[in-house]
Amino acid sequence: MSNYKHILIAADFTDHGDAVANKAKELAEANQAQLSIVHVVDNLPITDANYGPIIPFDGDLTEELMNASKKRMAKIACEFGIAENRQWLEIGSAKLEIVRIAEENSVDLIVVGSHGRHGWALLLGSTANGVLHHAMCDVLAVRLKDD
Repeated sequence: MSNYKHILIAADFTDHGDAVANKAKELAEANQAQLSIVHVVDNLPITDANYGPIIPFDGDLTEELMNASKKRMAKIACEFGIAENRQWLEIGSAKLEIVRIAEENSVDLIVVGSHGRHGWALLLGSTANGVLHHAMCDVLAVRLKDD
């Protein structure tokens, strides 16, 4: 196994996210590697000029999601000793943003959760699969159990 120097947690803030973060921390400790974290908020189309509002509400949902995500990330980062300059909160396509952050920050291992979906869920694609096929570094997909 390679001696990793910079490991990136791809956090999705689900109930199973602790398994991914714990595995990344374990690997970081074993390799004396730097640990970082990224979370990507989906870019939600709230309005379309041609059709008007898609989702009727008064607030900005993306801003609310970003604020909630900042709190969740701060909690995880504190728990795992991740410095603020190694925390990234992005908006967009999870698989593309995770890969971009990894490349821009010389990450040599991305740790991401995978539910191992089949059928339609697999055809629609998954973040883990997208990261695996686009990353220039190693990717560890931590198998997550669905409830």
